Amino acid sequence: MRWIRTAAALVTVLALGLLPAAPALADPGPAVELSQAEGGKGGEVTVSGSGWKPGALLMLLICGQAAPGKGVIGGTNSCANTDGRAATVDARGAFSVKLPVAEPPKPCPCVVHVAGVTGQQDAVDREFTVAGHPVAPLPEASGDGRLAVLAAVRLDGSSGLLTWFGAPPSREIVFTVGNLGSAPVKDPVFQVGSSHGVFAPQYEERQWRGTIAPGKKALVRLPVELTAGAHGDYQVSVRYAGKVLVEQPWGVGRPWGVTLFWLLLAVVVPAALFRIGMAVVDRVRPATAPARLRPRPRARPRTTPLARLRTRAPGPARDTAPRGPGDDEPTAALPWFSPDSAPSAPESSPTTKGHA
Repeated sequence: MRWIRTAAALVTVLALGLLPAAPALADPGPAVELSQAEGGKGGEVTVSGSGWKPGALLMLLICGQAAPGKGVIGGTNSCANTDGRAATVDARGAFSVKLPVAEPPKPCPCVVHVAGVTGQQDAVDREFTVAGHPVAPLPEASGDGRLAVLAAVRLDGSSGLLTWFGAPPSREIVFTVGNLGSAPVKDPVFQVGSSHGVFAPQYEERQWRGTIAPGKKALVRLPVELTAGAHGDYQVSVRYAGKVLVEQPWGVGRPWGVTLFWLLLAVVVPAALFRIGMAVVDRVRPATAPARLRPRPRARPRTTPLARLRTRAPGPARDTAPRGPGDDEPTAALPWFSPDSAPSAPESSPTTKGHA
């Protein structure tokens, strides 16, 4: 009997040694706790968390039309964004922040929404009641269908002239989805977001009109728009039912028209100011010019008494014959008589040739 017991014990030890090691406890993931489940407008609720990535930046909001497990149906447009708070996770993966209670733009059921902005992009919702805020049922679910992307994703559209001058760039993200579930999906609501650098995408709700039957597929087009003056490397994400379906990179060129505008402005404005200043100087400058700038009067030619007498005397008939170089010089008068007192010969006297 003793050897039987020894053999049984040996078999038990060998069996335990051959069993696989027990798996380590799975990481529970990020968690959020609230100091109270209900609060009125103007109050505060302490939000604490654990299991987050150390150093991550979190965003805390009170959102309406939401429930844990279903997410915020209206996206961040259903949240009290102006009264949100930011928190930084410490080295142990924990945080604690006092969040003011505010009424969201959508009716309750409400949640405290905690989402990662940089680094870890997980989101956790905790049920919270805003006292005195309206309550309305959540929108009906679109069905038990499951959507999956079946084809490559692309961005359609191009930038226009206004985008070159800083207008918001816009595109359409196009992808093909198939319904892998057992129920049709009617008018599914997607969440489209864009991220730049290390920041997490900010999602906005986009509803696609149509019905996708089980086992069928459909081409989905959703608009995407960035902020004015955006440039650089962006990533467009599409999420459905809390899961990311699509991620597509988007390289946005720099709006050089804005740079050209500022360069022209730097040249035109100083030139315009200079012209205005010169016009003002011309207005306020005295009307009389300095003496050194006045034009000198022309000197009148000097005339002798004999020249004045010549100008008064009736001149002979104008000779049309060509004049020589010495004809312009005045003829000197004889000293013993004036031109008017010279004796004239009688018309009847005959001319003598050769007489002195």
